[in-house]
Amino acid sequence: MQFRAPALILSVRPHGESGAIVRALTSQAGVQPGYVRGGNSRRLRPVLQPANTILGEWRARTEGALPALTLELIHSRAGLYGEPLAAAALDWASVLTAAVLPEGQPYPEIHDALDGLFAAIEAAPSARGWASALVRYELLLLTALGFGLDLSACAATGTTENLNYVSPRSGRAVSTVGASGYEKRLFRLPAFLLDGGSAIWLDILEGLSLTGHFLARDLLTDRRRDILAARERLIDRLKRAVA
Repeated sequence: MQFRAPALILSVRPHGESGAIVRALTSQAGVQPGYVRGGNSRRLRPVLQPANTILGEWRARTEGALPALTLELIHSRAGLYGEPLAAAALDWASVLTAAVLPEGQPYPEIHDALDGLFAAIEAAPSARGWASALVRYELLLLTALGFGLDLSACAATGTTENLNYVSPRSGRAVSTVGASGYEKRLFRLPAFLLDGGSAIWLDILEGLSLTGHFLARDLLTDRRRDILAARERLIDRLKRAVA
C-alpha cells in the first residue's frame, strides 16, 4: 500500500519515545492513520498540529499494517492556537471529525467543508465569520453519516412555510402552527439554516444547541461521548465573547 495526497491533520498521539500516530483527512481516501518517525520531536510538533494542511505519503508493507507516514507542510494554522477562541474551534472541529468518520472511506464533501471551516476561522478569529459555518458543518456530518435532519416540511402539517422549530425526537422541522402548545418541547430552527447568509449570535447559539443534541444522541455515543467536553469549552468561550 502506497499513496500520496494532501490532507488535513485531525489528531496526533505520541507513540514510543519520539514517534507519533497521526490521523489525517484526505479528499479521496478519507481518514488515514500513519506513524510519523520523530513526530513527537521539537522540530515536527509545530508541523503536526491539528488543522494544518500537509502533503502526506503513506507506505505499508502489508495490508492492515499501520503505514509509515512522511509529510511536507503545505499550510500551517499553528499560530491560531495562540487565540483561545480560534484554538477551541479548531480543536473541536478536528476532534469531532476524527471521532465520527470511519477510516478509509472517502467523504470529499466533508473534507472540503472542513477545509473551508478552518479557512474561515483563520480569516476571522473573532468568530463572527465562522460560528454559523461551524453549525452547518455539524449538520453536514450528521447528514453524511446517515442522521441528517429533515428541514424540508413540517412534520405535523406538511407545510413548507414558517418552519421555526425542530422535533428533538424525529429531527424533522415543525411549523409555527404545528408547534402550537408544544414550543417548549422543541428546538428553535434558526433562519440561517434554511435561508443561508449571516446569523446573529442568538441564532448561532440556538443552532449549536440543535446540532449538539443530535450529535450526542446519534454520533457521540459510548466512549466518544467524552469529546463533548471540547465542545462545551468552545460554547462557553463563544458565550463569553457574546457577553
